Amino acid sequence: MPDVRRDLLFLLHDVARLLRVDADKRARRKGMTRAQWAILIWLDRQPGLSQKELAELLEVEPITVARLIDRLEARRVVERRPDPRDRRIWRLHLLPEAAEVLAEIDHQRGEITRMLLAGLDPATLATMTDALIGMKSNLMAARRAEPETAPETETV
Repeated sequence: MPDVRRDLLFLLHDVARLLRVDADKRARRKGMTRAQWAILIWLDRQPGLSQKELAELLEVEPITVARLIDRLEARRVVERRPDPRDRRIWRLHLLPEAAEVLAEIDHQRGEITRMLLAGLDPATLATMTDALIGMKSNLMAARRAEPETAPETETV
């Protein structure tokens, strides 16, 4: 039986979980959620996403994104604009007030990165980054190779 402390899958899961917990705490201290921060980052990088596109990127249900956008609109950092080609679609855009929040997010990301990488030399970091990129590529290739399957249903 492998040592759980050195098991790659356990380590990847634990590091990701601990990062989420840390980011949640940081966002809460600023009166927001990690999910709201993620939305702002995506909209900064890709202005004009639809709620549906954003839900796919975040891997959540569209209703979840709609509720998060409602809160961000109330904070006056995001606005919905009608799509010029399809009136059923709302495009999401940052308002100028989002710049201050994005600066804080960037600061927090820097703090997380510094904490995470403390004691790691640049060569180790480069090797880790290359390895993670390779792992992600392998997972994406395996995902593309799998046929689409319907959800399993229970039979009586």
